[in-house]
Amino acid sequence: MPDFVPGLRPPADAGAALCYYFSPGGDLLVYPGDPPRPADLAPPEPPQGEAVTAGLYLGQLGNQACFAHWGPETAPDGTEYASLRGLMLRMQEPLGAIAGRARQLLEWDRDYRFCGRCGTPMRDKDDERARICPACQHLGYPRLNPAIIVGITHHGRLLLCRNARHRGGFFSLVAGFVEVGESLEQAVRREAAEEVGLSLERVGYVGSQPWPFPSGLMIGFTAEAASAAIRVDGDEIVEAGWYGRDDHPPIPPHGSISRTIIDAVLASLPG
Repeated sequence: MPDFVPGLRPPADAGAALCYYFSPGGDLLVYPGDPPRPADLAPPEPPQGEAVTAGLYLGQLGNQACFAHWGPETAPDGTEYASLRGLMLRMQEPLGAIAGRARQLLEWDRDYRFCGRCGTPMRDKDDERARICPACQHLGYPRLNPAIIVGITHHGRLLLCRNARHRGGFFSLVAGFVEVGESLEQAVRREAAEEVGLSLERVGYVGSQPWPFPSGLMIGFTAEAASAAIRVDGDEIVEAGWYGRDDHPPIPPHGSISRTIIDAVLASLPG
């Protein structure tokens, strides 16, 4: 499959359209299957008296111009609305990543219509993905919420945690949003201290992954704990322990950065 190239406006020779449709709650309209595919419907009819619009342009996937729309209230025959969280890990790439981008930009387009400073209706900025206020020139960009996730080891064992919000009973890694005024490394150390009571050594960067729940960017690290003494906070983390490559509990599915870090760390541990 060709690479996706982001863009602001479709070129004159954009070719066929690939549309992503979302429910008000953020579910994606798909053709069921393995893997599922975005439902390829005709653009929705505009309200009476309004001009036809091609939707929110995202960029080009080969000769296909990609657009985001709010979808019909009810899924048409042969399609269904499904949770984007699960779909992103099952769709053929880069379709899943484009779906994440589509939802974030569509929600931003809906939620940032008025200036947060003076209340004037905003307009699209001509040269970048942003909104500008014609009255006070205040700029608004799509929001991004950085969060860290860290694989913590101690003496050849990996820390795995069960979060109170996780469904399915799987165990993952310490994670949390970066706070104003702190570095990524400071956020890693703070989250480890808050959630499991651990002091960290040798914090190292691994990689990152867009994660639109909501508008997130997951930034991955590994670190070594100074001791094995775990103290779960009992709020976000309800259970945690040290595990090896062959004795760990259920872990997240493939495709997430948490699974990527877990697999890499477990593979590096002594057998």
